[in-house]
Amino acid sequence: MAWNEPGGNGKDPWGNRGSGNQGPPDLDEVFKKFGDKLNSIFGGGKGGSGSGGESGRPTSPSNSSMFSIAIIVLVVWLAYDSAYIVQQAQRGVVLRFGEYATTIQPGLNIRFPRPIENVLIVNVDQVRTIEVGYRSTPGGRTTADQPGEALMLTQDENIIDIKFAVQYKVKDAKDYLFNDYNPDLTLRMATESAIREIIGKRKMDFVLTEGRGDVANTAQKLIQEIVDRYGTGLIVTNLNMQDAQPPEEVQDAFADAVKAREDEQRLKNEAETYSNDILPKARGAAARQLAEANAYKEQIIANSTGEADRFSQLLREYEKAPSVTRERLYIETMEYVLANSSKVMVSMKKGNNFFYMPLDSVMKNSGNSSGPDVASQLLPSIINQQPSGSKNTSDNLTRFRDSYRERSTR
Repeated sequence: MAWNEPGGNGKDPWGNRGSGNQGPPDLDEVFKKFGDKLNSIFGGGKGGSGSGGESGRPTSPSNSSMFSIAIIVLVVWLAYDSAYIVQQAQRGVVLRFGEYATTIQPGLNIRFPRPIENVLIVNVDQVRTIEVGYRSTPGGRTTADQPGEALMLTQDENIIDIKFAVQYKVKDAKDYLFNDYNPDLTLRMATESAIREIIGKRKMDFVLTEGRGDVANTAQKLIQEIVDRYGTGLIVTNLNMQDAQPPEEVQDAFADAVKAREDEQRLKNEAETYSNDILPKARGAAARQLAEANAYKEQIIANSTGEADRFSQLLREYEKAPSVTRERLYIETMEYVLANSSKVMVSMKKGNNFFYMPLDSVMKNSGNSSGPDVASQLLPSIINQQPSGSKNTSDNLTRFRDSYRERSTR
């Protein structure tokens, strides 16, 4: 006889009937009790017993048990649907019955469950990129496969092939979601429009050479003004000019023009180098000549001033003693003249004139010749200069010997 058949002893395998031992719980009983409690709370009656035996436990789940399970699932779902975890790089836009309510910050946020409130997560730190004039391939290469975007007209009516990359982020999550239908497309169109406007106001040579940075900075400011005007909630962080060149059909001609421009610049640099080398030297030489001229000028002025002062002093001395001053001037002049002359003509009052050669000069010219030998060589020449039968020959010889003796004793 089974333990739960009618007429049995009423004992289950765990001995719960008639004893105080507690066996494993019955899940149906647990759900039944929980459902009874909920029914009592909400005003419902207890569910009837099933068609079981003496234990009174139903053999299948009752309606109250199913209701209890539904309530538990509902509570768990509400708790799960009301908690939102927003990451640091994200912002949560809360919609209450489909209308914007607020923007939640990073962290754990508890909101009303759906359909009362719904939270849209937007990444505001992600750097996004829009490419104008080209598209990047998966391998990282760039191809000019967008000629409609790349070809633009410059101020001097030349066509230029230009490519830009715009990097941007979401500045306001609410504006990004609701103010514009497609903010990314709006930014692309604003970028192309702004670049065409800027390129159309500048010449081709300027864009291809030194104007790259100016074009990029001006375009970034203009794009930001346009997207702010449309309320897209985006902010442009950087704008890079990837490439700027003439169309492929005329690239060879432009390459020659660029080469000629580079040669021109090189020649200018060489001329500047030569000029920087020559001009300082010329300035230095000019300054040196000016300094020498000023020094010569000062020297001449000083000498002239000194001569004038000396003449004034001599004039005062001459006025005091004319004869003495005249004799002194004569002696000083003769001393200056004779000191610089190696030959002297002696004028004789009585007799003929003759040349007088100082012995020290003769000895310097003759090298190791001794004084008496030189004198013996000079005497015949001096005697021959005198006419034969001259009365002054002996006097001249006497004066010569006396002069030689005086020089020898000095």
